[in-house]
Amino acid sequence: MDLSIIIVNWNTRELLKACLLSLYETLPEIDYEVIVVDNASRDGSASMVKDDFPRVLLIENQTNRGFAAANNQALTIMRGRYALLINSDTVLTENAVSLLFSFLEDHPEAAMCCGQLLNADGSKQHSIASFPSLLTLMTNISFLEYLWPQRYPSKRYEWKKPIETDSCIGACMLVRKRAIEAVGMLDERYFFFFEETDWAYRMRTSGWKIFHLPGAFIYHLQGQSIGRNIGSRKEFYRSRYQYFRKWHGYPYFLFTGAVIVTRLLINWLSVSAANVLLLGQKKSLRDKWVVYGKLLLWHLQGCPQRRE
Repeated sequence: MDLSIIIVNWNTRELLKACLLSLYETLPEIDYEVIVVDNASRDGSASMVKDDFPRVLLIENQTNRGFAAANNQALTIMRGRYALLINSDTVLTENAVSLLFSFLEDHPEAAMCCGQLLNADGSKQHSIASFPSLLTLMTNISFLEYLWPQRYPSKRYEWKKPIETDSCIGACMLVRKRAIEAVGMLDERYFFFFEETDWAYRMRTSGWKIFHLPGAFIYHLQGQSIGRNIGSRKEFYRSRYQYFRKWHGYPYFLFTGAVIVTRLLINWLSVSAANVLLLGQKKSLRDKWVVYGKLLLWHLQGCPQRRE
């Protein structure tokens, strides 16, 4: 089989339906399978898949296992030579999968490739990322992208042809099965966020290459598959700390924590001052004050684990 398409879903019934429809409308003439892993959704997602898409192989989890573990369930049983991992809040455009598939077919040195993610209005989203480091933490990433566009490529530039990159944003990426077999599956210690960065790091350090194809367009309703609440932000920080500790050691991890807490404190103090000057009249500033305050308190409490 050529392609195994894997979608992890959590309470995004209508988005998942639109994603699956776009798949069947745009897939090239290749042999493929579709696997949906539902992380204990409560919105009828699993029933919708059974009723409307009987050809889909559905895995129903009894609990929310997270992005990495759920994808690994599908990766374990996939039959394709490539795995297309896509979020439930994506909509594929014509030729997107064909371009990604053809590129990996023509470039055996490539482990992974991704296209250009778009907002609903057609504007570009970040689709690739450089590996995180102290430099990216302590410096404005936009500044680094401006100074060294080849080292820190971003959406600000109009790339005319495929470019090599550190890692792909996990909303839509095509991965070679042989590369997965070489480095292993996703690290399940990441519940959500940074699992694809960790995966790409392992592939890059094992000699594989990763590419971005600017002409393969995928609409991404960013954040709707995970939400934008404080819990998601905490999960982002927790996963970033996991990445730093795993790949750079404990002292590096401690120092990055100190940098992040300092930045949160500065942001909270700045927003506090702005709220005082404006007498708390601006809702967006009040919301920021609450968010920064909660994140700062959570860090000072030692970043306690989420409650299942």
